[in-house]
Amino acid sequence: MTKEVPPRDGSILGFDSPLSRRKMLALSGAGAATLMAVSAPARAAEPPPKVATKAHIVIAGAGAAGLAAAARLAERLDGATITVIDRRKEHYYQPGFTLVAAGLKPQGYVVSTTADYLPRGVTLIEEQVAEFDPVANKVVTDTGRAIRYDFLMVATGLHLDYAAIEGMNTDLIGKDGLGSVYAGPAAAVVTWKEMARFAETGGVGLFGRPATEMKCAGAPLKYTFITDDYLRRHGMRGKSELIYTAQNKGLFSVPIVSEKVRMLFRDRQVKVAYDHVMTAIDPGRKIATYKTPTGTAEFKYDFINVVPPMRAPAAVRNSPLRWQEGVWAGDGWMEVEKPTLRHKRFPNVFGIGDVAGVPKGKTAASVKWQVPVAVDHLIASIQGTTSASVYNGYTSCPLITRLGRAMLVEFDYEDNLVPSFPGVIAPLEELWVTWVMKTMALKPTYVSMLRGQA
Repeated sequence: MTKEVPPRDGSILGFDSPLSRRKMLALSGAGAATLMAVSAPARAAEPPPKVATKAHIVIAGAGAAGLAAAARLAERLDGATITVIDRRKEHYYQPGFTLVAAGLKPQGYVVSTTADYLPRGVTLIEEQVAEFDPVANKVVTDTGRAIRYDFLMVATGLHLDYAAIEGMNTDLIGKDGLGSVYAGPAAAVVTWKEMARFAETGGVGLFGRPATEMKCAGAPLKYTFITDDYLRRHGMRGKSELIYTAQNKGLFSVPIVSEKVRMLFRDRQVKVAYDHVMTAIDPGRKIATYKTPTGTAEFKYDFINVVPPMRAPAAVRNSPLRWQEGVWAGDGWMEVEKPTLRHKRFPNVFGIGDVAGVPKGKTAASVKWQVPVAVDHLIASIQGTTSASVYNGYTSCPLITRLGRAMLVEFDYEDNLVPSFPGVIAPLEELWVTWVMKTMALKPTYVSMLRGQA
């Protein structure tokens, strides 16, 4: 068989026959333009009149949800004081981490600065919220500064709990066959380097996800498919064994999608170990340990993509804002109403993005739908009225299944498929146009969302 080598310059061969970089870019650009045309409204709606208010709105967190909320509030309110609190100066385009870890995009593709997206008139405090006191309507930062508010939007994201895996710390990423896409842009780069070495040598590759809620639950599946494809391009798939460790008896929370992935894994000889949750790693011996219903199991690996347990940040987890009971209480997710994202016990508080304790919604696409709903309800409270806006749990996952092909999986709280492009993009088909959407068209939409325009 012909040995196909994945390019090192970020170009892609991922089609039925090799394409030049110039032709690929031209086709991708055409596809992206087509998607933009399909999704664009016929005419922009007139913005609602601005609401006059002297309210002080604090937004904890300047990630996708926090910045998008700040932009919308700044656009719709006249006279409000809007304060965003976040210590991190960099802004990460997290949907691109997998592309960086696949060698398809450079590190700079996912890194910008928070200041790039801060709306005019919004104040940024470069500190971190350390304490939430919703009874006193105030937050306290890590410098001890107390900031009072009339309304609070919590957009802190989540905590990657690498320490919950015995023997694991982020210093190990990029060494001895150990990768982890989630840890950040630099970690994604070195994960790519380790995966690329694995694609040249073969061996045993381990993939999987934690038993906790997590952001972009499709990402571990994507990286399994991507690694499989690179092994095939190197002619090393026959000398490799890929194992996906599922945290329960399924591969995806939506049953029809889980079955589709199961069939694809079967066709591509990816083995699945169900009910396996990673608890420890021995990087020296290259052994990962898992909890199973019948005891512990150990797998030796040559390459592993570690996905840590994910929980609410400590400030939320240790506050009155957390769920007090139920499935989201253990990891401290914020107690909000599913349709409105309003806190169940503190009506002037909203939770948006990854920190919200709802059944779905830990993706950037979810933020696009969550933020307008939460903002509508907050502004209605300012006006003394109510809003009919509802978040239905919309979550989207452009699931890469090989280089040059992806499925656009969109679903709601009830696990219904809710395609945005009916008749154009079939949700469970591996399509080139969905690949173009993931690699070319989504980032401009994401940036528009940060600016309150999507």
